[in-house]
Amino acid sequence: MTSPPHLTTAPPSGEPEQYTVGVDFGTLSGRAVVVRVRDGQELAAAVHPYRHGVIDRHLPHGGTRLPPDWALQHPEDWRDVLRHAVPQAVAAAGIDPASVIGIATDFTACTVLPTLADGTPLAETDLAGRPHAWPKLWKHHAAQPHADRINALAQARGEKWIARYGGRISAEWQFAKALQVLEEDPLVYDTCERWIEAADWIVWQLTGSESRNACTAGYKGIHQDGAYPGEEYLAELNPRFADFARTRLAFPLSPLGSRVGSLRPEAAAWTGLRAGIAVAAGNVDAHVTAAAAKALEDGRLLAIMGTSTCHVVNASVLAEVPGICGVVNGGIVEGTYGYEAGQSAVGDIFAWVLDQGVPPDYLSEAADRGEDLHTLLTRKAAAQPVGGHGLVALDWLGGNRSVLVDHRLSGVVVGLTLATRPEDVYRALLEATAFGTRVIVEALEKGGVPVHEFIVAGGLAKNELLMQIYSDVLRRPVSLAASEQGPALGSAIHAAVAAGAHSDVRTAAAAMGRRLPAVYTPDARRADAYDALFAAYRLLHDQFATGGLLHRLRSIRDTAHRTG
Repeated sequence: MTSPPHLTTAPPSGEPEQYTVGVDFGTLSGRAVVVRVRDGQELAAAVHPYRHGVIDRHLPHGGTRLPPDWALQHPEDWRDVLRHAVPQAVAAAGIDPASVIGIATDFTACTVLPTLADGTPLAETDLAGRPHAWPKLWKHHAAQPHADRINALAQARGEKWIARYGGRISAEWQFAKALQVLEEDPLVYDTCERWIEAADWIVWQLTGSESRNACTAGYKGIHQDGAYPGEEYLAELNPRFADFARTRLAFPLSPLGSRVGSLRPEAAAWTGLRAGIAVAAGNVDAHVTAAAAKALEDGRLLAIMGTSTCHVVNASVLAEVPGICGVVNGGIVEGTYGYEAGQSAVGDIFAWVLDQGVPPDYLSEAADRGEDLHTLLTRKAAAQPVGGHGLVALDWLGGNRSVLVDHRLSGVVVGLTLATRPEDVYRALLEATAFGTRVIVEALEKGGVPVHEFIVAGGLAKNELLMQIYSDVLRRPVSLAASEQGPALGSAIHAAVAAGAHSDVRTAAAAMGRRLPAVYTPDARRADAYDALFAAYRLLHDQFATGGLLHRLRSIRDTAHRTG
């Protein structure tokens, strides 16, 4: 639990303070933050780790072994966040729970699950022994072949909506994952009565009634111009898929910041909050953070950097940008077009380096200095001149979300020698993620979406070396979200709107959001050196973009797992 310093400003005379709670459901844990609605002051936060974490090897309790590229989660872990993180944060804030007027949540996406008509997850039925009954985490990438078919057919038929998603639907999204369920486990598909984003399912747990938010429907559910893909198109993919959207997705969409219900008594008992307070529409962790970072104005690109990175930016124009994740009218805030792009692995890549191990003398040095290994490698990497390691890497260890939209791609490091040290590889991978972001920024600008400011939120914003690398590689200042709990603060801002404390999300963000402008600025000499390295990255990027060799290696691996 954390209790940020309180501001000393007093409330207007005679008016009691009001608070909201924002709950952010991440990849490995959930966190709750208590926020004052008049100015966004964060009183306290609490984190609850998921007991089951990412389920990517076996189903819980020694169950079925999972194939490569699978990533599942346990719905009870999400309920536990409500039971533990929310009451702990409220207690740490030292406020009367009765002064909390609303709650809102955000989630990773596309994290999606099959349920019965009443919202019961199939993972909590007698189908629990079947992997496809479990919630599929955003980084479940085993549906790539299904995404390929969705894309090929959409292009062949000239489906209008495909251009809104940069020409390709991701394997991470609702339709590819659902088609995988249908074709690999028809029993689970037939039993599934609702196919729902975890962002909406957790709201269902809070209110007792189903709702669907406009953000996930637009970006992850291919909902454009008031409709999902048509039944004729879906039938061509698989005749039994024709009614998928009508029977398992269709539901009125709620605007972001709207009140979708009231906290039901059971959820009130979990959270320690009053029954009947406002519950806001669900939202995506990245998109909701734009309000917290004051990044709602057109041209302010926000990069939410954690295990992965999601890039969101608003623009007044509707453009079709190749390779982006999507554009949705009102997808981030009403009155503008919200664009999304992303990188499937960023913090996960840096953690992977440590998972491979370091020499014993590095461990001894870290212990002597009281450093963790990330700090040790960052310090050693920071001492190098740009290009001093002689390496260039592709940041595709989790596939490529933007701009290639291909999760069968994999990482590449070029330039290794017998003299290469762990910090060399570490820095090369830090730089690779910055190069990947530069590709995204250039694609947006080339496609007609202006980028005036680059803002970072998320845990990786604490890494000063990484932030400076991004500033140098992008040749532009890097601003920071002031809050370390950006998504949770963003959710609290939306809760304030749902509760009627502010008239709309823009007004609430102006009062409650915070950002630190131009914390890092580019150095011309380093930026010149990075231009040369970026040219090498771009050459490598384009060489492997078609996936020929990397796809073959992935196929060899998959065959070995099936037959070994």
